[in-house]
Formats: sequence, C-alpha cells, structure tokens
Amino acid sequence: MKIEKNKVVTLTYELRIQNENGEQSLVEVANEEQPMAFIFGMSGLPDQFEDNLNGLSEGDNFEFKLDAEEGYGEFDENAVVELPKNVFEVEGAVPDNMLEVGNFIPMTDSEGNQLQGRVAKVSDSAVTMDFNHPLSGKELYFKGKVSQVREATKEELDHGHVHGPGGHHHH
Repeated sequence: MKIEKNKVVTLTYELRIQNENGEQSLVEVANEEQPMAFIFGMSGLPDQFEDNLNGLSEGDNFEFKLDAEEGYGEFDENAVVELPKNVFEVEGAVPDNMLEVGNFIPMTDSEGNQLQGRVAKVSDSAVTMDFNHPLSGKELYFKGKVSQVREATKEELDHGHVHGPGGHHHH
C-alpha cells in the first residue's frame, strides 16, 4: 500500500540539525518502540515533510532535508522579548533555578494563548525570552523508514488523528 491522502502512516526516523560548524546533532528519534503515526494530509507537519513521503510504500527508506522555511520557519527576532523579572514571581519571589538560560517556561500571552518560551538571557531586573520554535531557522535532516501504511478508520478521519500505538502525540 502506498502513502497517500487519508492513509495512516507509521514512521521511524531520526531528525538531525546542522550547527554553524557543519556538524549534525540528533534532536529527535522515533524508534520501533515509539514510532510516529499520523494521517497523511492531516498531520500538522510541514507540507514539505509530507511531500517527501508521498507515494512511498511500507518498508521504504527515506532521507531528505527541509530548509528552514519549509520546516519551522525562519528565526523571528520579534519573537525574542525582554520581560521584567517580576513577571516570573510566584508568591513574591522567583522560584529557584527557574530562570536558567536554556530552560523552557510555559507562558500565556495577552490573548490567553499558551506559549513555550526559552530563557535566552537573565539580567538583574529583566529576562529575555525566546518564543521561536526551537527548530526555527534550522535545516532539518530526516532519515528513516516507513514501517506501516494502512487505511484510516472513519473515527480517525473524523478526529483528524491516529488512535492506538504511535498515535495521538500532540507536539
């Protein structure tokens, strides 16, 4: 069975990104124990990711690269914001170890949307938070294998996501 719209696709893969020195580092793995499963055409994944898998069959290997704009977008300077330190206070004090560079902190914007921010810089009175997707501005290198292709059930199509093993992971 070939990968096409509304088929449930199960993949194992490794995702690597390349740093400034041209070295690749592994950022995500989907293995046999925890594969990734999605309904083709409804995955919420970058379109180019799906385009690269279109027409493959069970057991096929794949390897491809997505440019930053095909993946999670270019790095957006406007998504880096400086906030007063008191925003992070809980009962009048900032919790220990909360504001360490590289920590991810769930926050809410003025419209009530949940955002995941990364602590980029901490000064005496302010904290610089980076709300870019951690993979924004990066080329994404995928290498993996199609482990299963099957028809989606009516319920899966109604819900827009896979039920059962490998499914219903909301990233």
